[in-house]
Amino acid sequence: MQGYPHRMHSGRTVFAQVMSFLPWTTFARIVARYDGDRFVRSLRCTEQYRAMAFAQLTGRESLRDIEACLAARPSKLYHSGFHAPVRRSTLADANERRDWRIYADFSQRLIAQARRLYADEPLASELDETTYALDSTTIDLCLSLFPWATFRKTKAAVKLHTLLDLRGSIPSFIYISEGKLHDVNVLDLLVPEAGATYVMDRAYVDFLRLHKLDQAGAFFVTRAKKNFRCRRIYSAPTARTHGIIADQTVALDGVRSKLYYPAHLRRIRYKDPDSGKTLVFLTNRTGLDALTVCALYKSRWDVELFFKFVKGHLRVKRFLGTSANAVKTQLWIAISVYVLVAILRKRLGIDTPLHTMLQILSIMPFEQVLLYDALTMQEADASPEHGAVQLPLFAG
Repeated sequence: MQGYPHRMHSGRTVFAQVMSFLPWTTFARIVARYDGDRFVRSLRCTEQYRAMAFAQLTGRESLRDIEACLAARPSKLYHSGFHAPVRRSTLADANERRDWRIYADFSQRLIAQARRLYADEPLASELDETTYALDSTTIDLCLSLFPWATFRKTKAAVKLHTLLDLRGSIPSFIYISEGKLHDVNVLDLLVPEAGATYVMDRAYVDFLRLHKLDQAGAFFVTRAKKNFRCRRIYSAPTARTHGIIADQTVALDGVRSKLYYPAHLRRIRYKDPDSGKTLVFLTNRTGLDALTVCALYKSRWDVELFFKFVKGHLRVKRFLGTSANAVKTQLWIAISVYVLVAILRKRLGIDTPLHTMLQILSIMPFEQVLLYDALTMQEADASPEHGAVQLPLFAG
């Protein structure tokens, strides 16, 4: 609990304590940058954010649901940061009209804070260098309601492209696009970090773009496509007992490929002893042993777990508005809530898993117990104002 500034909750609700960890001065500067509160009479951007964050933390599925749940506890609203009842029509207008970049920029500030907090987290591969996993997930939408989110002839969707810092599973880069954008195009938006390793699947194999990463001093680990053509330059000793069938230095053999990537690559053929599946990896990392390269690619699964967590525990499948602005606003606030919970976990010095923290927060936003006690499932005073009766639900 080192560094926790709110040891005494002084009658504040759990939700108010969670919101107190946000840098509201920074938020105000961002709102001013985009004129977010210009001509606003009620439900300023701070209250819009609180209402949408409340929906994420408590699993609210509609604007009517948000309005009803907040209206059910009127005595707690002011102390939770709401200066007036939240009306669904007002919240809908705010989501449609307030610039989504307010919440994108705010999320990026939280991400920077979280990455500093998790900078000393160990990596599964035991590397000292920063390692990222790059991937995307598709969120399906109804074409008649979201015609702007083009994907296929009869389907709409948005894509959440994410570069995940594997220290703490914190997203360092996120780009929200229409569903039709091919994953490989996101490489053009990244600013390569020299010395860092980027782990990607076959969708990102584009030798011109991979060569730009190499030229910038960054490393990559990916899988070869089935039509991959090369010629062997050198074969290193293998460890077949550990699944390493081949460890080769190769030169690309395709006409365009060798033009786009004139340097040599390392090609590792690996047979997974558990599944029996054979995988072929490509990398520009020559100083690591082959098994470490294979382990690096395996760590890419962390970004899949991130997507699974976001889709399973946050509200990103049903949207509270149909415009691109409303959808991006909701997605960015969902991301900020994920990062906020990760910050809480580190600041409070607790080992409670993120999904358990969200479960606890979802059932007791207006309870007046110490946040640390709630999230560590410690017994609180057995009074009507405390949520001690509910806490044992998550014991064990």
